[in-house]
Amino acid sequence: MPPAYDAIVIGLGGMGSASAYHLARRGWRVLGLEQHDLLHELGSSHGLTRVIRLAYHEHPSYVPLLRRAYELWHDLESQAGEQLLITTGCIEGGPEDGRTFRGSLAAAQLHDLPHEVLDLDELRRRSPAYGDFDPGLKAVWQPDGGFLLAERTILAHVNGALRHGAELHFHEPVRAWEPTAEGGVRVVSERGTYEAERLVICAGPWAGRVVPRLAPLAVPERQVLAWLQPTRPELFAPERFPVFLVDVEEGSYYGFPVHDVPGFKFGRYHHLREPMDPDDPDRSTRPDDEAILRAFAARYFPAGAGPTMMLKACIFTNSPDEHFLIDRLSDLPQVSVAAGFSGHGYKFCSVVGEVMADLAQHGETRHNIGLFRLDRFDS
Repeated sequence: MPPAYDAIVIGLGGMGSASAYHLARRGWRVLGLEQHDLLHELGSSHGLTRVIRLAYHEHPSYVPLLRRAYELWHDLESQAGEQLLITTGCIEGGPEDGRTFRGSLAAAQLHDLPHEVLDLDELRRRSPAYGDFDPGLKAVWQPDGGFLLAERTILAHVNGALRHGAELHFHEPVRAWEPTAEGGVRVVSERGTYEAERLVICAGPWAGRVVPRLAPLAVPERQVLAWLQPTRPELFAPERFPVFLVDVEEGSYYGFPVHDVPGFKFGRYHHLREPMDPDDPDRSTRPDDEAILRAFAARYFPAGAGPTMMLKACIFTNSPDEHFLIDRLSDLPQVSVAAGFSGHGYKFCSVVGEVMADLAQHGETRHNIGLFRLDRFDS
C-alpha cells in the first residue's frame, strides 16, 4: 500500500505553516502535525509583529532570498484578501565602523537597493523620537523595510494550506519518526502512525528534540519583548517611525512603530543570553527583564518610555554562526530540516516554505542556500 501522504510537516509555526502551504499548493497530499495550539505562544512565531528589511547587514547573500520573500508575502496577501506586510522603511544604524551600519550599507550597495545614509541630526529631523544616541551615529535608511503581522501570516498560510487540501492536526505531539525500507518515512504521534514519501521538519526550538544531531546546532535561548505606552504616541506612528535596528553601548536593539497594541515595541538581541528548555512551560517575565528594556527606552527613546503595557517571552533558536540551518539530511535525503533561525528568520517564512517544498519535491532548489547547508559544520 502506498503511503497515505506525499509529505508530513512537523511543526506548524511560521516556517512549518508556510511549508505546508507551498506543498499543498503544488497538489501534494500533506499532513501537518503541531504539538501545541494554532497560534500558541510557546515558541518563536508570536508577538503580533516581525521586522522585514531588505538591506541585510547579516550577509549580502540574504538579499535575493528577501526579494523573493517580498514577492511571496504580497502573493499571500492577495490570496488571503488582507494586508500582511506594512511598509514603514527601515533604519539600521550604530557606530560608523559597527557591524550593523557597515553590513547594511554594503548590502544596499552590492544589490543596488534604494537607500540613504543619515547622520543623527537628519535621523532626528525625520523621526523626532530618537534621543540620547552617540553624535557619531550613522544609519542606513531603506524604504522597503517594515513589519509583518505574525499571527495573521500564520493564519493565512494555514488557511491556504487547508484550502488546497492539506490535513493539519494541532495538539498532536510527535513521539518518533524513522525511515521506511521503501525510502519514505514513518511518523508516530500521540494519536497515530503515519507514512509519507517525504518528511519536512520545522520544529523551531524543539528541532534538537526531533532531530538529535541538530541539538548542538540549534540552541534555544530566552528572549523578551516590551511594549511601552508612549507619552507622545504621534512620534511612534508608522509614518514617522520606521522599524529600526541600532547598535549602542548596551547591545543591539530592534523596534517597531505603534501598531494595533498602543505600545512602542522593542527588544534587545540575545536579551540576557539565557539558555532555555523549550519544554519548560514557564514563559513568565521578571523585573530584571523589564528593567533592562526600560533603561534602553528611557535613554534612547524617552518619549516612548511610558507605562509598561506588555512583556512577552519567546525563544531564539541559535545556530553557531547565527545563519540558518536549511538542508536535507545527508544520510536520509527524504528528510529536510529548517531550523536555527537565530532571531532573524521570521521575515523569510514565505520563501523558506518555498525552499522546503522544493527540497521535498526535487531534492534541490533554485534558491541559493549554500550559506545554510549543514555540512558547513562538519569540520
